Amino acid sequence: MTKDYVTGLEVVLPTGEIIDTGTKTIKGVVGYDLTKLIIGSEGTLAVVTKIRVRLLPKPAGKKTMLAYFQSVNDAAEAVPEIMHQKIIPSALEFVDKTAISCIRDSFDTIKRETGRSAMSIPGHTSALLIIEVDGRGLDHDVKLIKEVLGRRNVIKVIVAKDEKEQDAIWDVRRALSPAITRIAPKKINEDIVVPRDRLPDAVRMFNDLSAKYSLKIIAFGHAGDGNIHVNIMIDDSDDDEVSRADAALKELFENVIALGGTLSGEHGVGITKAPYLKLELSKVQIGLMKKIKDLFDQNHILNPNKIFFHGYFI
Repeated sequence: MTKDYVTGLEVVLPTGEIIDTGTKTIKGVVGYDLTKLIIGSEGTLAVVTKIRVRLLPKPAGKKTMLAYFQSVNDAAEAVPEIMHQKIIPSALEFVDKTAISCIRDSFDTIKRETGRSAMSIPGHTSALLIIEVDGRGLDHDVKLIKEVLGRRNVIKVIVAKDEKEQDAIWDVRRALSPAITRIAPKKINEDIVVPRDRLPDAVRMFNDLSAKYSLKIIAFGHAGDGNIHVNIMIDDSDDDEVSRADAALKELFENVIALGGTLSGEHGVGITKAPYLKLELSKVQIGLMKKIKDLFDQNHILNPNKIFFHGYFI
């Protein structure tokens, strides 16, 4: 997470005062952590003018793998099993069956834009994982990962031989977001997170919602940290479809919380998630946050009407 690498900020408060937060030392625990508070505030507390970050050394090497599965469930269950091997991948991406069909339709575009032939995807593939490890001991990590994948009935595993093949594997993921727009004119894109060991339950839940509400739901994303982008594809000119999508979205969020998850891993609350905030946060928590907003910005001039229920700032 980016927030874990930010050590300090310079910010301008709504009053015009300028403050520095954090420290220039490796350790520092004096006072409340204003740095993290402001990072998570979606621009509602202060204007950030400088950011101080710590850097990591460039990894000594990396290995990129692409694994095809006939079963979505096997792909989802492979994720926590990989993490249980005490391997921390630098990337672990999940792509479901509907998304794969979109990628296949983009192969010509990939070749035209990159000059690289796209990785072929076996016809009976229902899900795939892109796994990347970096640092040292890569051959050992790849061996352990292959063993896990083998236990999950993997169809095929490709280990990139060079940088060109690494890029070709990542072309599969990069093609996804623009490709899914062919399915429907609009997507409701949510970035829910569940504990990694509940990922198989989450994937089954996505499929159940798709069937229940007769909607196409595409799931892909950062399986290594349980962060999945759930895209509900709709024609927003169809009132009935919009109504079904709204009901599916509410049930999606309720189920995510029931699985021990959170409503957003990256996108934040903004306006669209504000009505669902009470699913995850208590009245006491929301009340404290509103008081913090008032303390920083009593005139509500910074990014108004965001995070809390619409009308709070009116």
